[in-house]
Amino acid sequence: MRRTTLLLLLVTLVALAAPMSAFAQGGGPAPDKPRPIPIRDSVFIEDLTWMEVRDLIADGKHTAIVASGGVEQNGPYLVTGKHNVLLEGVTETIARELGNALVAPILKLVPEGDFDPPTGHMRYPGTIGLSEDTFRAVVADVCRSLRASGFSHIILLGDSGGNQAGMKAVAEELHAAWGGQPGVHYIPEYYDYRGLQTWLSDRGIDQTPEGIHDDYAITSMMAAMDPNSIRASERRQAGLFSINGVEVDPLDQTRARGRELFLYRAEVTAAAIRAAIASHSTN
Repeated sequence: MRRTTLLLLLVTLVALAAPMSAFAQGGGPAPDKPRPIPIRDSVFIEDLTWMEVRDLIADGKHTAIVASGGVEQNGPYLVTGKHNVLLEGVTETIARELGNALVAPILKLVPEGDFDPPTGHMRYPGTIGLSEDTFRAVVADVCRSLRASGFSHIILLGDSGGNQAGMKAVAEELHAAWGGQPGVHYIPEYYDYRGLQTWLSDRGIDQTPEGIHDDYAITSMMAAMDPNSIRASERRQAGLFSINGVEVDPLDQTRARGRELFLYRAEVTAAAIRAAIASHSTN
């Protein structure tokens, strides 16, 4: 009786393990299995099913945007995920401006300084950083994943100063290693905060820096995404609802300004992306 029970247990374990083993060895649904439901209207890969991504690529969305943000100190009012909040809004706007792009999951962790002793943003609680080597390895693996998915062009954007060198280096390395199949393009035109200040100044919004890691352009774009991310109600109650000498109220007007800035950044970046792809195509 005991031997029979053990035999039955062994057979059950083998039966349970077989499907898992098959999946690990490449099983699962056929890659060309028809999609049973309509595609959801989103440009974010992580919000789409694998079938939706496959079919969107086949329908012409052959460009993937890889954007890196950061979790760091951003003054007394802005959440540590400032760059990631901004990227959620601006990458969608860029993708829709291009019309043929999807957005990879935002790379939320980036180099922020040395760990021991802490330097740069690592001196402040709440900052989460990566070493430069780790950051570049993550960016490269994301690009390898997108290549495996079948994208023709991979676009690298960095929303923080410490991200630029790593993304540029990875783009150049992979573009050369793959012979431009797919093309990997670093777009420095995206990271142009001086251009944002000029855009605001042309509209009569001039700032006097307060010496904190914040300004009206950033605040307005974050407010457009989520007023809580700029601590709107708390600042208003404390009589601190301004930045660099510019009032943030009326909030609806500031949020509208933020959406205009998203469109401005999208137009500039999309033009640079198209130029990079056109240059690649003619070389």
